[in-house]
Amino acid sequence: MQIGFIGLGRMGGNMVHRLANGGHQVVAFNRSPGPVQEAVEHGAIGATSVEDLVQKVQAPRVIWLMLPAGNATEEYLNKLMDLCEPGDLFVDGANAKWKETKRHAEAAKARGFNFVDCGVSGGVWGLENGYAIMAGGDPDQYARVEPAIKTLAPPEGGHGLMGPNGAGHFVKMVHNGIEYGMMQAYAEGFEILEKSEYDMDLHQIAELWQYGSVVRSWLLDLAVNALGDDPKLEKLEGWVADSGEGRWTIEAAMEEDVPSPVITLSLISRLYSRDPNNFSWRMLAALRNQFGGHAVKSTTGS
Repeated sequence: MQIGFIGLGRMGGNMVHRLANGGHQVVAFNRSPGPVQEAVEHGAIGATSVEDLVQKVQAPRVIWLMLPAGNATEEYLNKLMDLCEPGDLFVDGANAKWKETKRHAEAAKARGFNFVDCGVSGGVWGLENGYAIMAGGDPDQYARVEPAIKTLAPPEGGHGLMGPNGAGHFVKMVHNGIEYGMMQAYAEGFEILEKSEYDMDLHQIAELWQYGSVVRSWLLDLAVNALGDDPKLEKLEGWVADSGEGRWTIEAAMEEDVPSPVITLSLISRLYSRDPNNFSWRMLAALRNQFGGHAVKSTTGS
């Protein structure tokens, strides 16, 4: 099939590469020209602007956006609605909040366009292994883009329609919330091992757990890679970002009265990681010193 593709970042560029390798005609655009040239080298047709992309993709068009959620996605959706024709289909592959996705879908439909949201998981490994794709939208519109989705997904499956618009991004959001909890459990477990009285080879332990262990997973495979490169992780700072999905998962859990302590605490742990001299920890130390005379560590060394 022919498909327009906007956004050639770490995932988008690899997705275009996989689509072109799968025999699809991809018209690719990115705000900076370098990734467009790389896409052309992998078999895509380059576009110099959104206008150029719309001209090169035949109506009724299918145009996939792989942009950061929020302002960037909204800006390009608005551009496309001014340039495209009723009946064209927009696919949003961003990690957008499902409530925003529903609003975007309604705005597109009000002007005669179609909309499918696709939560995409697979990271930089997706080019080789395929991407898990969780879609939301009308079944007929999903069917229009399904040939591309099947090419992007692993050969054995890993794709499907989750429900109406917003459902794809909702499922991807919960997926990422679960991911937060799994990563936190691995992180805490390896810290217990690292701080034990034993001189542990963490890389050896992670490799051992890959075989037959009930905690084996792809995340554990990635831990093996990381520990193989840097056994004590001394090259890294303990600063962990979050891109929003964990927060939104907790918000949804609260709205639905679902207790989610593991996901909630894993997000809070990420927040702690960004401030090694957190005021609340300093206040705790001060209070313990005040009521019990417990020792404190001074920043002046005195």
